[in-house]
Amino acid sequence: MMSAVDQMGRSVPLLHWPPRRIITLVPSQTEFLADLGLDQQVVGITKFCLHPTAWFQNKQRVGGTKTIDFQKVEALTPDLILGNKEENDQEQIEALSRRYPVWMSDIYTLEDALDMMQSIGAITGSSEKAASIATEIEHRFRQLANETLQRHKVAYLIWRKPYMVAGTGTFIDDMLKHAGFENAFKDLARYPEVSSAELARINPEIIFLSSEPYPFSEKHITALQELCPNARIQLVDGELFSWYGSRLLHAPAYFEELRNNLG
Repeated sequence: MMSAVDQMGRSVPLLHWPPRRIITLVPSQTEFLADLGLDQQVVGITKFCLHPTAWFQNKQRVGGTKTIDFQKVEALTPDLILGNKEENDQEQIEALSRRYPVWMSDIYTLEDALDMMQSIGAITGSSEKAASIATEIEHRFRQLANETLQRHKVAYLIWRKPYMVAGTGTFIDDMLKHAGFENAFKDLARYPEVSSAELARINPEIIFLSSEPYPFSEKHITALQELCPNARIQLVDGELFSWYGSRLLHAPAYFEELRNNLG
């Protein structure tokens, strides 16, 4: 029996190579599997796997990323499940691992994401296609990095009531760096809650309101503008800052446009 080491350092037995029945529990990795051309092999997704649309409409959903329906998983008889350390619930993943091969990603940087792509490509017999996607992503980010940057201090909000921000040790923080911004909350780890007073004290030049996981919209700008009257407040596409699959192909152009619009 073959095995593969995941990004958490776990040895994962592969019942079949390449696998014939895959369940994917992470939206960004689901989209990547689609771009690898694995429509026939992927039998289950989550209710948050919005891309591609055809999969979201037609594939069996096995619950949410942290609320997996074990009966639905069992009915699909997977020979591989793909998850992520941060996005999935640890207890549920441990329970699944006792019955099925579960390969876990653990991603904090662009380099981690590229490694995940190469690894999943190898596991699924799609190494050539995965390498092509990863190489193009790396090329586009390298072009972005070659530009002269003026780093603005940005607070990246992911939640409201209470306000929560992306701090250091997150994939969003790494994307902010690649995009040419300085994280206003780089001294705080992970996704801390911040008070209105703290947000005002930090006094960021720019506030990004993400489209996910909380769906910020225009109506939320006024209250924040009162807290930080000197800040420029911008709604941003959360998928392009936090999805670490093949959607990264589109991130550099989006970041460049965002920078140009902000000046």
